[in-house]
Amino acid sequence: MIILIISIVLLGVIALIAGFIREKKLKKQLESGEISEMPTVNQVDSECCGQHEVCEKESLLAAVSKDEEYYNDEELDRYRGVSSDEYDDSAVSEFREVLYTMKDDEVAGWVRSLQLRSIELPDELKDEVILIVGERRFN
Repeated sequence: MIILIISIVLLGVIALIAGFIREKKLKKQLESGEISEMPTVNQVDSECCGQHEVCEKESLLAAVSKDEEYYNDEELDRYRGVSSDEYDDSAVSEFREVLYTMKDDEVAGWVRSLQLRSIELPDELKDEVILIVGERRFN
């Protein structure tokens, strides 16, 4: 047990020394003109906390959010309760028009909103939505 405590204290001292050396090195580089300013900490997007493998705002699951949000798609509310395989071509075109008029980073939120409003996405569009959201995650 004593060895563990000594190891933790020693590790803390090493980290403190390394931080001090780094700070001195950065100040020298700043004074000599190698760098124009001290490095800063980058702020993370407030909607993503970074503690999840996939950002919650990019999730397609309705359980992530409880707020119904409209994306200029109020007309789609008439499809409440319609099964995803029962849409005709004109209904699929309405969904597709909404999908392709929004920004890529809004698609996941739109799908969550549809789920919360009990509107099923047409089967014909599911692959396209997954592709758009997937590309957004990897870029």
